[in-house]
Amino acid sequence: MKIQVSREIAGRTLTLTTGQIAKQASGAVILQYGETTVFVASQTGPARPGQDFFPLTCDYRERYAAAGKFPGGFLKRESRPSTREILTSRLTDRPIRPLFPEGYIDELQIQANVLSYDGENDPDVLSINAASASLCISPVPFNGPIGAVRVGLVDGEFILMPTIEQIKVSSLDLIVAGTKESILMIEGFGDQIPEDQMVDALMFGHRAVVELCDLQEELRSKAGVTPFKFVAPPVNPFLAIVREEAAEKIRASRQNIKKSERSSATAAVRDELMAKYFPAGKDVLEDGRSKAQLKEAFHSVDNQVCRELTLSGHRLDGRSFNDLRQIECMVDVIPRVHGSALFTRGETQSLATVVLGSVRDAQKVDSIIEESAESFYLHYNFPSYSVGEVRPIRGPGRREIGHGALAQRSVERVMPKKEDFPYTVRVISDITESNGSSSMASVCSATLSLMAAGVPITQPVAGISIGLVKEGDKYATLTDIIGDEDHFGDMDFKVAGSQKGITGIQLDLKNDGINEEIIRKTLDQARTARRELLRTMLTTIRRPRPELPESAPRIVSIKIDPEKIGMVIGPSGKMIRAIQEESGTQVDIVDDGTVTIAGPNKEACSMALARIEAMTEEIKVGRVYTGKVNSIKDFGAFVEIAPGKDGLLHISELSDGYVKSVTDVVKIGDMIEVKVIAVDDQNRVKLSRKALLAAKAPAPAEDVDDDDDEDAEE
Repeated sequence: MKIQVSREIAGRTLTLTTGQIAKQASGAVILQYGETTVFVASQTGPARPGQDFFPLTCDYRERYAAAGKFPGGFLKRESRPSTREILTSRLTDRPIRPLFPEGYIDELQIQANVLSYDGENDPDVLSINAASASLCISPVPFNGPIGAVRVGLVDGEFILMPTIEQIKVSSLDLIVAGTKESILMIEGFGDQIPEDQMVDALMFGHRAVVELCDLQEELRSKAGVTPFKFVAPPVNPFLAIVREEAAEKIRASRQNIKKSERSSATAAVRDELMAKYFPAGKDVLEDGRSKAQLKEAFHSVDNQVCRELTLSGHRLDGRSFNDLRQIECMVDVIPRVHGSALFTRGETQSLATVVLGSVRDAQKVDSIIEESAESFYLHYNFPSYSVGEVRPIRGPGRREIGHGALAQRSVERVMPKKEDFPYTVRVISDITESNGSSSMASVCSATLSLMAAGVPITQPVAGISIGLVKEGDKYATLTDIIGDEDHFGDMDFKVAGSQKGITGIQLDLKNDGINEEIIRKTLDQARTARRELLRTMLTTIRRPRPELPESAPRIVSIKIDPEKIGMVIGPSGKMIRAIQEESGTQVDIVDDGTVTIAGPNKEACSMALARIEAMTEEIKVGRVYTGKVNSIKDFGAFVEIAPGKDGLLHISELSDGYVKSVTDVVKIGDMIEVKVIAVDDQNRVKLSRKALLAAKAPAPAEDVDDDDDEDAEE
């Protein structure tokens, strides 16, 4: 039976429908907003034998047909997920995952498919709402619903669920998700947004989140679905034993500055306990208790001990709640690349490299939204050695793509405008050591390497992560969390920005949400830490270098009349190829008339630029050109004063004296200076050489009186 509910959100109708398609799925919902439609199916299944974690999988896919398009390239079928699809899958996963009870380990898969796209309403945030709605009507212990909205900022006013066109001019692109009571997930990027304004934007969005949660509850009620009752698994039989015998030893082992020593000491406590209850070769005791249960119990007690230590005022590495780890910054650490930097914060280290290229190096992006080209992109790599592990080298995973996108969009807001800096910029962040918040270390290393490369960023940016440990009403927020604090804590709140404000923000939670008080405290703490970071970074390099490195290509850009693009290209590309071959440059032209010239040095670019300027500028009376004699007639010569543009040099204008034959003065191929003396209604150009000769002729000698001559003789 088809069940449908609707509500007006930001002036457009949002509709949820179930019972119409995919009836064998655990839960299936169609969400329509405007004419953008997203279908989400949730499917649950039994846990696999020996499984000890919650295997939630979220997948989001966009079919080009949804926008009336075909996939680009040779294959006309979508294959691996795009970066946008991966990022949206992560957006869907992050606010949903914390709302399942501890101990629930059944298989759960959420699949989102964009059925239609209207060109106005982005389906990414809609998939989060549809996923939540599908879970609300599924036989799973989901403690939702949750809602998600996008918030924009145009002319100082917040906009709920802005359209694609509004986002293009918005100084903020913020997605906020949560329950009726609290916020669960934040992902946003802005033009150095002040902290207070960012909090206001979050609260503005959360008011609409409440409406979306109400709508999903209405759907669940109409569908006659009651919330699933989850029966918690039996208490681990080793839990009390581990607390009694190992809690104090764990507490002592965890208080060590170095990650490796801390981990080794805790592992020794665990191994001692394992050896006591499970001698070599034994995995199960006579009463049925297993080694796996002991490991699980040890992990639970270890986690609780770390939380108790933190709430009592003792961080694992000895810092206070507001302290940063030691910061070290270096630039120019790698030769030949156009810029490089090494940023180290405690035991987290990022090595960044910058390469500058031309417009042809831009990353082409095709999606159902639009086709575009990114002139700035940041790639993040997380090799296994950075955490002392061994694993095969594969392509970038979801985590690497997500962290790279976060760092890229956080730095992107301070990149120079294309017209001021017509380079394509690629930053690579290699995490060479990791112990907490490597994505924010990438923001710092990227900033340093860009300034070292001479990229004129408008402001330096830095990033920091704030953690949280919360038990009841008691909580502690932790500046610059380490890996263990991220693991046992409740929050990873990443904030990047300049001294002026926030450029990037991302919140991941493990609990059921945070309130406005915690958000404000976190952002204030992050601002203090960010400014301290920037002060340290700027002692290494104060501002972007005024000149690009010698190894970097030289690029200049001009704007021409779009109607003259064909003139520059020439028939079958003849003209533009000639310019490139003669100057040794690479010339690219886009439809709006922007011409970008890339070459090995400034001289080569200047040569090509002069040719194009001469070709496209208006021929003006009185200007002097150096032109080539292309043909000779009885009545004069035709001189090419600009590529593809000839003027007539009449025989009477060849010289200031009598000329019997044109060839007496010039020959084909000669380079001569001429002056434009007229341009008629049909754009025909008349030239003169005589006018220049007259201007260069020496002034006649003045008459001298005879008396003066006599005086001179005396």
